[in-house]
Amino acid sequence: MDEDLAARVRAAAEKHALYNALKHGSDPEVGAIMGPLMGENPDFRPHGDAIPGEVAPVASDVAAMDDDRRRERLTELAPELVAELEAEPEEDEGALPELPNADEYDEIRMRLAPNPNGPWHLGSARMPAVIGTYKEIYDGWMVCRFDDTDPETKRPDLDAYDEILDAIDYLGFDPDEVIKASDRVETYYEYARELIGKDGAYTCSCPPEHFRSLKADAEPCRHRDKDRDTVREEFEAMVDGEYGAGEMVLRVKTDIEHKNPALRDFVAVRVVDTPHPREAAADHRAWPMLDFQSGIDDHLLGITHIVRGIDLQDSAKRQRFVYDYFGWEYPEVVHWGHVQIDAYDVPMSTSTINEKVESGDLTGWDDPRAPTIASVRRRGIRGAAIVDAMVDLGVSTSNVDLAMSSIYATNRDLIDDGADRRFLVRDGAASDAEGRDRFPAASPAEFALAGDAPPAGHPPLHPNDEARGDREVPAAEGVLLGANDAPADGERVWLKGYGCFRRDGDDLVWTGTDISDVREEGVPVVQWVGAGDDEHVRVRMRTTDGEVVGYAEPGYADYAVDDLVQFERVGFARLDARPDPDDGDGEFLAFYAHP
Repeated sequence: MDEDLAARVRAAAEKHALYNALKHGSDPEVGAIMGPLMGENPDFRPHGDAIPGEVAPVASDVAAMDDDRRRERLTELAPELVAELEAEPEEDEGALPELPNADEYDEIRMRLAPNPNGPWHLGSARMPAVIGTYKEIYDGWMVCRFDDTDPETKRPDLDAYDEILDAIDYLGFDPDEVIKASDRVETYYEYARELIGKDGAYTCSCPPEHFRSLKADAEPCRHRDKDRDTVREEFEAMVDGEYGAGEMVLRVKTDIEHKNPALRDFVAVRVVDTPHPREAAADHRAWPMLDFQSGIDDHLLGITHIVRGIDLQDSAKRQRFVYDYFGWEYPEVVHWGHVQIDAYDVPMSTSTINEKVESGDLTGWDDPRAPTIASVRRRGIRGAAIVDAMVDLGVSTSNVDLAMSSIYATNRDLIDDGADRRFLVRDGAASDAEGRDRFPAASPAEFALAGDAPPAGHPPLHPNDEARGDREVPAAEGVLLGANDAPADGERVWLKGYGCFRRDGDDLVWTGTDISDVREEGVPVVQWVGAGDDEHVRVRMRTTDGEVVGYAEPGYADYAVDDLVQFERVGFARLDARPDPDDGDGEFLAFYAHP
């Protein structure tokens, strides 16, 4: 990167760092600055590896300013951003449109209809986020109905039932009722029998390839005009397990000449040889297809509104044929497009994630590299942050992209006030994480302290809450600085919460606590920890890019599992596990949330 470009980067970074600090009332983080910086300046992107090195000292300079100076400086650089900060927030009218014809119903009744073939990826959160929010808006009713009537192709995972309910709870919702379709098979049989009695269904033993050919040509098969007694008899034989898979199906009579071949005489019930994994359902061999099963259930449960993917438009059209036979009124339907989420190399696919877990590429569904609810939850991201982001997408039929940065921004607002600040000096040589913009590649630099330096620094536990007091960071045996933070020989550095030092070889010589060194002379402000074995604790932090090893101030040992802290200039992290008390060299395990 040439100097002209580097100067442009620093100038743009200063604006964003000032805005970020004033908006959130805290010191700016490099990671939080990078997103808007790169988005506003696409010509910076080819130099992505070098940009953070230019941004970091700018962030340090802004961190050393008080809010008055930050606002004054931002007014000089970008007065429009100051105006944005001072503007009255617009009343949030919500991103969700009104449900169609909602005022015509005494009660809004909606359903979550997950397939329990595995835990949920992040895209799955959209269903409870939107439907659960509609329930709250209309003070309605919501069921969680497990559509688990496919024991083979989308075979249920017995653990997934509870995992999905746990995910719904994490997102902040509580279904009024929970049912499993596999418990209701006899009900579907009864309605299949009624449909046969209305001459609305027939048994068919055509080979699938043969029927597909007939359907494509809009021609009926020879079984379509069977007498009802024969159809009843063959259907009961299906129920009794007298046919094998592919030998007999029950089809709904639709319009064999319908312009959409997918709607022509679709299958309602088929035979599956593979037993259902649930013991209570393992004896069934005749299983309803999803469109038949869910259509029956939606009516019996009094569902007034269905929210489903745009790819399921044909489902509503198939089900309307069944509803017409029974004289039922079809629910209101809202369709939405697919959601794609950035920041992950692993696709949002249950089968793909399962394969990667089984192969060892991922350690589990809660691996931070996996785009799953279990993963973001373990990282310390609140369910409410995911819900807000999903609701903000609305219910457009267009495909939409969700930036993880929007989830991070909301989560930051939710956790910032409660998160103590701590220092973490990263050891890049012991880490395997990619993305060196956040994690330096070299080992920390160790310095002895000279002069009249006090034995410890006392930075605040939280910059915006003086009542919490300070924390003690001991430095009797010297200090460790991040590889990128070590000053050149003869240069000064401000150890945050401690004071100013000048480097003299392997020593840092105390020069005092005059903050004007930072404000007027541009001395960089850095984090640090004590160098002695009892002056820091070792931390292994799992991130979306891999693992990072570092050294935290000793006070980090006082936290309990699930506590969240903000490692200054690194980001928020959740404590996942404490070391074994019998292991003197043990590590604390943390999961990185976001900048």
